[in-house]
Amino acid sequence: MTAPKKVVLAYSGGLDTSIILKWLQTEYGCEVVTFTADLGQGEELGPARDKAELLGIAPENIYIEDIREEFVRDFVFPMFRANAVYEGLYLLGTSIARPLISKRLVEIAAETGADAVAHGATGKGNDQVRFELAAYALNPDIKVIAPWRIWDLTSRTRLIDFAEKNQIPIAKDKRGEAPFSVDANLLHTSSEGKALEDPAEMAPEHVYQRTVNPEDAPDTPQYIEIGFEKGDAVSIDGDALSPANLLTRLNELGGEHGVGRLDLVEGRFVGMKSRGIYETPGGTILLEAHRGIEQITLDRGAAHLKDELMPRYAELIYNGFWYSPEREMLQAAIDHSQAHVTGTVRIKLYKGSARIVGRWSEHSLYSEAHVTFEDDAGAYDQKDAAGFIQLNALRLKLLAARDRRLK
Repeated sequence: MTAPKKVVLAYSGGLDTSIILKWLQTEYGCEVVTFTADLGQGEELGPARDKAELLGIAPENIYIEDIREEFVRDFVFPMFRANAVYEGLYLLGTSIARPLISKRLVEIAAETGADAVAHGATGKGNDQVRFELAAYALNPDIKVIAPWRIWDLTSRTRLIDFAEKNQIPIAKDKRGEAPFSVDANLLHTSSEGKALEDPAEMAPEHVYQRTVNPEDAPDTPQYIEIGFEKGDAVSIDGDALSPANLLTRLNELGGEHGVGRLDLVEGRFVGMKSRGIYETPGGTILLEAHRGIEQITLDRGAAHLKDELMPRYAELIYNGFWYSPEREMLQAAIDHSQAHVTGTVRIKLYKGSARIVGRWSEHSLYSEAHVTFEDDAGAYDQKDAAGFIQLNALRLKLLAARDRRLK
């Protein structure tokens, strides 16, 4: 690859991306632009600016942006309209953030005249795939630099030596082996590696950052009501909230009641299995509530088709194909299904669980007159069921008769 002239780096301000920043400067002699996204990770981002300036980045080349509303509105909410869950359990908190980060990297590259973007994902994980597939989908001519696949800084000792040689500040807790790595955004926290690598060992309690231990959660349940319009949550207990503020509030409520913990061994796209500890308090509540409002507003055929499409949709997001035509095709179908997914769901939060206890909507398909065990006053003629059963039994009866004849 021809050496880049200017690179936009996805920059957290941490040790690893600070080393990458200096490595890009020394390896290619190029200009570096840093992009730090506020996705609701709960960290002060001012130090990232200070660190970038300390490493020689001009103020006009430091981008720190609050993109929480865009993240929830344009990425998280569309995904939750699909009830997307990977391998039956994972709510895709890390996966769904990557296409937005890549989008801004590519946009900033265009704004600043950069010919390359760079990320700090390793060569063993899924994130390298997600960052790069998204970048190429948005700009097929962009160069993508993945230092972890190129450089010779292949051990913690070499990384520390490089940092010291280049006067990169190193926090005391970074000199030793990190106990585990953490990725966080407004949807979730993800912890993996090191102390968590043995899937037979229970994760220590200090790994969890957003949720109290369910055993220590309040002994009294809390009931909340979530309002929906066309498949998206818009209010909590009658208070209208923006997408990011709504998810923030659900995180607080879920965290207080120990909701949304997950210990998962998942199949990575690159082929290996990995163990992760996830916390998705608000997302867990949101999924339960969304399925609740769909129960009364979505036709059976549409609901069952959505459930058939969902694993494919979730896998596309997990594997980094957010900007693929097939994901967009599925999204169009999913969004069409949400036209009448409007109403309110009541959720009970208690000791790690979020459970539907009520739902109602002006768009409801539920008819008490048809399902009642009392006199249905002619709404449903039970005699009609006999013909329905006979027609559906016909092929089964023919199969049984043949098998009996051939015995």
